[in-house]
Amino acid sequence: MIKRYPTKQIFVGNVAIGGNAPISVQSMTFSKTADIEATVAQIKRLHFAGCDIVRVAVPQMEDALALKSIKEQISLPLVADIHFNHRLALIAAEVVDCIRINPGNIGSKERVKEVVKACQARNIPIRIGVNAGSLEKEFLNKYGQTSEGMVASAEYNIKFLEDLGFDNIKISLKASDVQRTVDAYRMLRPKNSYPFHLGVTEAGTLFHATVKSAIGLGSLLLDGIGDTMRVSITGELEEEIKVARAILKDSGVAKDGLNIISCPTCGRIEADLVKAVGEIEERTAHIKAALNVSVMGCVVNAIGEAAHADVAIAYGKGKGLVMVKGEVVANLDENELVDRFVFEVEKMASKID
Repeated sequence: MIKRYPTKQIFVGNVAIGGNAPISVQSMTFSKTADIEATVAQIKRLHFAGCDIVRVAVPQMEDALALKSIKEQISLPLVADIHFNHRLALIAAEVVDCIRINPGNIGSKERVKEVVKACQARNIPIRIGVNAGSLEKEFLNKYGQTSEGMVASAEYNIKFLEDLGFDNIKISLKASDVQRTVDAYRMLRPKNSYPFHLGVTEAGTLFHATVKSAIGLGSLLLDGIGDTMRVSITGELEEEIKVARAILKDSGVAKDGLNIISCPTCGRIEADLVKAVGEIEERTAHIKAALNVSVMGCVVNAIGEAAHADVAIAYGKGKGLVMVKGEVVANLDENELVDRFVFEVEKMASKID
Protein backbone atom coordinates (compact mmCIF):
# COMPACT_ATOMS: atom_id res chain seq x y z
CA MET A 1 0.00 0.00 0.00
CA ILE A 2 1.45 3.37 -1.06
CA LYS A 3 1.63 5.85 1.80
CA ARG A 4 0.87 9.34 0.51
CA TYR A 5 2.69 12.35 1.86
CA PRO A 6 0.37 14.11 4.34
CA THR A 7 -0.84 17.42 2.90
CA LYS A 8 -3.19 20.26 3.79
CA GLN A 9 -6.66 19.82 2.30
CA ILE A 10 -8.15 22.56 0.16
CA PHE A 11 -11.25 22.67 -2.02
CA VAL A 12 -11.61 23.56 -5.69
CA GLY A 13 -15.34 23.94 -5.89
CA ASN A 14 -16.73 20.78 -4.33
CA VAL A 15 -13.61 18.71 -5.05
CA ALA A 16 -11.28 18.13 -2.11
CA ILE A 17 -7.58 18.30 -2.91
CA GLY A 18 -5.00 16.87 -0.51
CA GLY A 19 -5.43 15.31 2.89
CA ASN A 20 -7.10 11.94 2.53
CA ALA A 21 -9.02 12.92 -0.61
CA PRO A 22 -8.66 10.78 -3.75
CA ILE A 23 -6.17 12.08 -6.30
CA SER A 24 -8.20 14.11 -8.77
CA VAL A 25 -7.73 14.29 -12.53
CA GLN A 26 -7.71 17.60 -14.36
CA SER A 27 -7.70 18.69 -17.97
CA MET A 28 -7.86 21.90 -19.97
CA THR A 29 -10.00 23.07 -22.86
CA PHE A 30 -8.37 24.12 -26.15
CA SER A 31 -11.18 26.31 -27.45
CA LYS A 32 -11.02 30.07 -27.28
CA THR A 33 -12.67 30.65 -23.91
CA ALA A 34 -14.61 33.60 -25.33
CA ASP A 35 -16.37 31.06 -27.58
CA ILE A 36 -18.77 30.09 -24.83
CA GLU A 37 -20.65 27.42 -26.75
CA ALA A 38 -17.49 25.58 -27.84
CA THR A 39 -15.91 25.83 -24.40
CA VAL A 40 -19.00 24.52 -22.62
CA ALA A 41 -19.21 21.65 -25.11
CA GLN A 42 -15.59 20.67 -24.42
CA ILE A 43 -16.10 20.86 -20.66
CA LYS A 44 -19.11 18.56 -20.95
CA ARG A 45 -17.03 16.11 -22.97
CA LEU A 46 -14.45 16.10 -20.20
CA HIS A 47 -17.15 15.63 -17.57
CA PHE A 48 -18.45 12.49 -19.28
CA ALA A 49 -14.89 11.22 -19.76
CA GLY A 50 -14.37 11.27 -15.98
CA CYS A 51 -12.58 14.58 -15.44
CA ASP A 52 -12.77 16.07 -11.93
CA ILE A 53 -11.62 19.67 -12.52
CA VAL A 54 -11.31 21.72 -15.71
CA ARG A 55 -9.05 24.66 -16.50
CA VAL A 56 -9.58 27.29 -19.18
CA ALA A 57 -7.14 29.79 -20.65
CA VAL A 58 -7.89 33.46 -20.01
CA PRO A 59 -5.46 35.48 -22.16
CA GLN A 60 -7.87 38.25 -23.19
CA MET A 61 -10.56 40.41 -21.58
CA GLU A 62 -13.31 38.74 -23.63
CA ASP A 63 -12.23 35.39 -22.17
CA ALA A 64 -12.52 36.70 -18.63
CA LEU A 65 -15.94 38.16 -19.34
CA ALA A 66 -17.14 34.80 -20.72
CA LEU A 67 -16.38 32.92 -17.49
CA LYS A 68 -19.64 33.77 -15.75
CA SER A 69 -21.77 32.32 -18.54
CA ILE A 70 -19.56 29.25 -18.81
CA LYS A 71 -19.72 28.62 -15.07
CA GLU A 72 -23.52 28.77 -15.12
CA GLN A 73 -23.68 25.97 -17.73
CA ILE A 74 -21.26 23.39 -16.26
CA SER A 75 -21.00 21.20 -13.19
CA LEU A 76 -17.23 20.71 -13.03
CA PRO A 77 -15.13 23.05 -10.85
CA LEU A 78 -13.60 25.75 -13.03
CA VAL A 79 -10.02 27.02 -12.88
CA ALA A 80 -8.90 30.19 -14.67
CA ASP A 81 -5.38 30.10 -16.13
CA ILE A 82 -3.90 33.61 -16.00
CA HIS A 83 -0.64 34.91 -17.47
CA PHE A 84 0.74 38.46 -17.70
CA ASN A 85 -2.45 40.44 -16.98
CA HIS A 86 -3.47 40.37 -13.32
CA ARG A 87 -6.65 42.32 -14.09
CA LEU A 88 -8.01 39.22 -15.79
CA ALA A 89 -7.43 37.30 -12.55
CA LEU A 90 -9.44 39.90 -10.63
CA ILE A 91 -12.40 39.44 -12.96
CA ALA A 92 -12.07 35.65 -12.99
CA ALA A 93 -11.90 35.46 -9.20
CA GLU A 94 -15.48 36.71 -9.02
CA VAL A 95 -16.86 33.51 -10.59
CA VAL A 96 -14.35 30.63 -10.85
CA ASP A 97 -13.31 28.05 -8.26
CA CYS A 98 -9.54 28.54 -8.45
CA ILE A 99 -6.98 30.89 -9.99
CA ARG A 100 -3.78 29.60 -11.52
CA ILE A 101 -1.03 32.17 -11.83
CA ASN A 102 2.55 31.84 -13.03
CA PRO A 103 4.77 33.88 -10.69
CA GLY A 104 7.28 34.33 -13.49
CA ASN A 105 5.02 36.47 -15.63
CA ILE A 106 2.12 37.84 -13.55
CA GLY A 107 3.95 41.06 -12.69
CA SER A 108 4.82 43.07 -9.59
CA LYS A 109 4.18 42.20 -5.96
CA GLU A 110 1.41 44.78 -5.85
CA ARG A 111 -0.41 42.96 -8.63
CA VAL A 112 -0.07 39.64 -6.84
CA LYS A 113 -1.43 41.26 -3.68
CA GLU A 114 -4.54 42.34 -5.56
CA VAL A 115 -5.08 38.80 -6.84
CA VAL A 116 -4.63 37.38 -3.34
CA LYS A 117 -7.13 39.85 -1.91
CA ALA A 118 -9.70 38.90 -4.57
CA CYS A 119 -9.25 35.18 -3.86
CA GLN A 120 -9.46 35.74 -0.10
CA ALA A 121 -12.78 37.53 -0.55
CA ARG A 122 -14.33 34.39 -2.09
CA ASN A 123 -12.21 31.81 -0.26
CA ILE A 124 -10.90 30.26 -3.47
CA PRO A 125 -7.42 28.74 -3.83
CA ILE A 126 -4.50 29.92 -5.88
CA ARG A 127 -2.31 27.47 -7.75
CA ILE A 128 1.27 28.65 -7.86
CA GLY A 129 2.18 27.29 -11.26
CA VAL A 130 5.95 27.31 -11.67
CA ASN A 131 7.17 26.48 -15.16
CA ALA A 132 10.83 25.91 -16.03
CA GLY A 133 10.37 27.84 -19.26
CA SER A 134 9.17 31.04 -17.60
CA LEU A 135 11.04 31.51 -14.32
CA GLU A 136 11.51 34.96 -12.82
CA LYS A 137 14.74 36.60 -13.98
CA GLU A 138 16.37 36.45 -10.56
CA PHE A 139 15.99 32.66 -10.38
CA LEU A 140 16.73 32.13 -14.06
CA ASN A 141 19.97 34.12 -13.78
CA LYS A 142 21.06 32.29 -10.65
CA TYR A 143 20.00 28.72 -11.44
CA GLY A 144 19.07 28.60 -15.12
CA GLN A 145 16.12 26.45 -16.20
CA THR A 146 16.81 23.85 -13.52
CA SER A 147 14.90 21.99 -10.84
CA GLU A 148 16.70 24.11 -8.24
CA GLY A 149 15.45 27.27 -9.94
CA MET A 150 11.88 25.96 -10.03
CA VAL A 151 11.97 25.10 -6.32
CA ALA A 152 13.51 28.46 -5.41
CA SER A 153 10.72 30.24 -7.31
CA ALA A 154 8.04 28.16 -5.62
CA GLU A 155 9.46 28.76 -2.13
CA TYR A 156 9.72 32.49 -2.71
CA ASN A 157 6.13 32.76 -3.91
CA ILE A 158 4.75 30.50 -1.20
CA LYS A 159 6.36 32.73 1.43
CA PHE A 160 5.06 35.84 -0.29
CA LEU A 161 1.48 34.55 -0.19
CA GLU A 162 1.89 33.35 3.39
CA ASP A 163 3.17 36.78 4.45
CA LEU A 164 -0.10 38.16 3.08
CA GLY A 165 -1.98 35.77 5.34
CA PHE A 166 -2.95 33.47 2.46
CA ASP A 167 -2.46 29.70 2.68
CA ASN A 168 -5.22 28.39 0.41
CA ILE A 169 -2.53 27.19 -1.96
CA LYS A 170 -1.64 24.33 -4.26
CA ILE A 171 1.61 24.06 -6.18
CA SER A 172 2.82 22.75 -9.52
CA LEU A 173 6.41 22.50 -10.75
CA LYS A 174 6.41 21.65 -14.43
CA ALA A 175 9.11 21.19 -17.04
CA SER A 176 8.90 19.67 -20.50
CA ASP A 177 11.20 16.80 -19.55
CA VAL A 178 10.67 14.10 -16.97
CA GLN A 179 13.90 14.38 -14.98
CA ARG A 180 13.65 18.07 -14.10
CA THR A 181 9.98 17.71 -13.27
CA VAL A 182 10.45 14.74 -10.95
CA ASP A 183 13.53 16.25 -9.29
CA ALA A 184 11.71 19.52 -8.56
CA TYR A 185 8.69 17.84 -6.97
CA ARG A 186 10.88 15.56 -4.89
CA MET A 187 13.06 18.46 -3.78
CA LEU A 188 10.16 20.67 -2.68
CA ARG A 189 7.94 18.02 -1.13
CA PRO A 190 9.60 17.79 2.33
CA LYS A 191 9.65 21.58 2.68
CA ASN A 192 5.90 22.26 3.03
CA SER A 193 2.57 20.49 3.31
CA TYR A 194 0.61 22.17 0.51
CA PRO A 195 -1.08 19.89 -2.02
CA PHE A 196 0.79 19.31 -5.27
CA HIS A 197 -0.67 19.31 -8.76
CA LEU A 198 1.42 16.94 -10.92
CA GLY A 199 2.19 17.23 -14.60
CA VAL A 200 4.87 17.10 -17.26
CA THR A 201 4.13 20.13 -19.39
CA GLU A 202 4.27 20.25 -23.20
CA ALA A 203 4.60 16.47 -23.18
CA GLY A 204 3.70 16.04 -26.86
CA THR A 205 1.39 13.78 -28.83
CA LEU A 206 -0.50 10.82 -27.38
CA PHE A 207 2.35 8.31 -27.57
CA HIS A 208 5.10 10.54 -26.18
CA ALA A 209 2.89 12.21 -23.58
CA THR A 210 1.71 8.83 -22.33
CA VAL A 211 5.28 7.58 -21.92
CA LYS A 212 6.58 10.77 -20.29
CA SER A 213 3.61 11.07 -17.94
CA ALA A 214 3.66 7.41 -16.99
CA ILE A 215 7.34 7.67 -16.03
CA GLY A 216 7.19 11.07 -14.36
CA LEU A 217 3.81 11.06 -12.67
CA GLY A 218 4.02 7.35 -11.95
CA SER A 219 7.36 7.80 -10.19
CA LEU A 220 6.00 10.58 -8.01
CA LEU A 221 2.81 8.69 -7.18
CA LEU A 222 4.86 5.68 -6.10
CA ASP A 223 6.78 8.05 -3.80
CA GLY A 224 3.47 9.11 -2.25
CA ILE A 225 3.70 12.54 -3.89
CA GLY A 226 0.73 14.15 -5.63
CA ASP A 227 -2.81 15.25 -4.83
CA THR A 228 -4.14 16.15 -8.27
CA MET A 229 -2.74 15.66 -11.78
CA ARG A 230 -2.99 16.35 -15.48
CA VAL A 231 -1.60 14.40 -18.40
CA SER A 232 -0.83 17.05 -21.04
CA ILE A 233 -1.46 15.67 -24.55
CA THR A 234 -1.46 17.35 -27.92
CA GLY A 235 -4.65 15.65 -29.03
CA GLU A 236 -8.16 14.72 -28.01
CA LEU A 237 -9.39 15.82 -24.59
CA GLU A 238 -10.71 12.40 -23.56
CA GLU A 239 -7.28 10.82 -24.02
CA GLU A 240 -5.86 12.95 -21.20
CA ILE A 241 -8.42 11.54 -18.79
CA LYS A 242 -8.02 7.98 -20.06
CA VAL A 243 -4.24 8.03 -19.63
CA ALA A 244 -4.38 9.77 -16.24
CA ARG A 245 -6.86 7.22 -14.90
CA ALA A 246 -4.69 4.39 -16.19
CA ILE A 247 -1.60 5.82 -14.47
CA LEU A 248 -3.49 6.09 -11.19
CA LYS A 249 -4.79 2.55 -11.49
CA ASP A 250 -1.62 0.86 -12.71
CA SER A 251 0.53 2.62 -10.11
CA GLY A 252 -1.72 1.10 -7.47
CA VAL A 253 -2.85 4.48 -6.15
CA ALA A 254 -6.46 4.15 -7.31
CA LYS A 255 -8.57 1.03 -7.26
CA ASP A 256 -10.93 1.62 -10.14
CA GLY A 257 -12.00 -0.85 -12.82
CA LEU A 258 -10.40 -3.99 -14.13
CA ASN A 259 -6.70 -4.68 -14.07
CA ILE A 260 -6.39 -6.83 -17.19
CA ILE A 261 -3.38 -9.14 -17.26
CA SER A 262 -2.68 -10.58 -20.70
CA CYS A 263 0.41 -12.32 -21.99
CA PRO A 264 2.65 -10.88 -24.70
CA THR A 265 2.20 -12.37 -28.14
CA CYS A 266 4.57 -15.25 -28.84
CA GLY A 267 4.77 -18.49 -30.80
CA ARG A 268 3.08 -20.47 -28.01
CA ILE A 269 -0.26 -18.66 -28.28
CA GLU A 270 -3.07 -20.98 -29.32
CA ALA A 271 -5.83 -18.40 -29.82
CA ASP A 272 -6.46 -14.96 -31.33
CA LEU A 273 -5.51 -13.23 -28.09
CA VAL A 274 -5.44 -9.71 -29.51
CA LYS A 275 -9.06 -10.05 -30.64
CA ALA A 276 -10.13 -11.63 -27.35
CA VAL A 277 -8.53 -8.97 -25.14
CA GLY A 278 -9.91 -6.18 -27.32
CA GLU A 279 -13.42 -7.58 -27.01
CA ILE A 280 -13.06 -8.03 -23.26
CA GLU A 281 -11.83 -4.44 -22.81
CA GLU A 282 -14.81 -3.13 -24.76
CA ARG A 283 -17.40 -5.27 -23.00
CA THR A 284 -16.09 -4.57 -19.49
CA ALA A 285 -15.32 -0.84 -19.85
CA HIS A 286 -18.37 0.03 -17.74
CA ILE A 287 -17.21 -1.99 -14.72
CA LYS A 288 -15.82 0.13 -11.89
CA ALA A 289 -15.13 -2.65 -9.40
CA ALA A 290 -11.42 -3.19 -8.74
CA LEU A 291 -10.80 -6.71 -10.03
CA ASN A 292 -7.72 -8.51 -11.33
CA VAL A 293 -8.52 -10.52 -14.43
CA SER A 294 -6.24 -12.65 -16.56
CA VAL A 295 -6.44 -13.58 -20.25
CA MET A 296 -3.62 -15.95 -21.18
CA GLY A 297 -2.97 -17.55 -24.54
CA CYS A 298 -1.24 -20.80 -23.58
CA VAL A 299 -0.76 -23.14 -20.63
CA VAL A 300 2.80 -22.05 -19.74
CA ASN A 301 1.83 -19.12 -17.52
CA ALA A 302 -1.96 -19.34 -17.67
CA ILE A 303 -2.62 -21.53 -14.64
CA GLY A 304 -0.17 -19.62 -12.44
CA GLU A 305 -1.65 -16.24 -13.36
CA ALA A 306 -5.19 -17.57 -13.03
CA ALA A 307 -4.52 -18.73 -9.49
CA HIS A 308 -3.98 -15.10 -8.46
CA ALA A 309 -6.73 -13.56 -10.62
CA ASP A 310 -10.35 -12.97 -9.67
CA VAL A 311 -11.48 -14.25 -13.07
CA ALA A 312 -9.32 -15.78 -15.78
CA ILE A 313 -9.24 -17.43 -19.19
CA ALA A 314 -6.58 -20.04 -19.93
CA TYR A 315 -6.61 -20.73 -23.67
CA GLY A 316 -5.62 -24.09 -25.10
CA LYS A 317 -5.84 -25.48 -28.62
CA GLY A 318 -9.40 -24.78 -29.74
CA LYS A 319 -10.62 -24.88 -26.15
CA GLY A 320 -9.91 -23.29 -22.81
CA LEU A 321 -10.74 -22.87 -19.16
CA VAL A 322 -12.60 -20.13 -17.32
CA MET A 323 -11.43 -19.86 -13.74
CA VAL A 324 -12.76 -17.92 -10.75
CA LYS A 325 -10.42 -17.39 -7.79
CA GLY A 326 -8.18 -20.17 -9.15
CA GLU A 327 -11.00 -22.71 -9.48
CA VAL A 328 -12.12 -24.03 -12.88
CA VAL A 329 -15.78 -23.14 -13.47
CA ALA A 330 -15.98 -24.01 -17.18
CA ASN A 331 -14.14 -25.98 -19.89
CA LEU A 332 -15.44 -24.60 -23.19
CA ASP A 333 -14.80 -24.28 -26.88
CA GLU A 334 -12.73 -21.23 -27.79
CA ASN A 335 -15.67 -19.29 -29.24
CA GLU A 336 -17.60 -19.57 -25.94
CA LEU A 337 -14.87 -18.46 -23.57
CA VAL A 338 -15.22 -14.66 -23.75
CA ASP A 339 -18.99 -14.76 -23.15
CA ARG A 340 -18.57 -16.91 -20.04
CA PHE A 341 -15.63 -14.83 -18.84
CA VAL A 342 -17.61 -11.57 -19.11
CA PHE A 343 -20.56 -13.21 -17.33
CA GLU A 344 -18.34 -14.22 -14.39
CA VAL A 345 -16.70 -10.78 -14.22
CA GLU A 346 -20.05 -8.99 -14.20
CA LYS A 347 -21.40 -11.37 -11.55
CA MET A 348 -18.42 -10.76 -9.28
CA ALA A 349 -18.50 -7.00 -9.88
CA SER A 350 -22.21 -6.83 -8.96
CA LYS A 351 -21.44 -8.36 -5.57
CA ILE A 352 -18.77 -5.74 -4.92
CA ASP A 353 -20.91 -2.82 -6.08
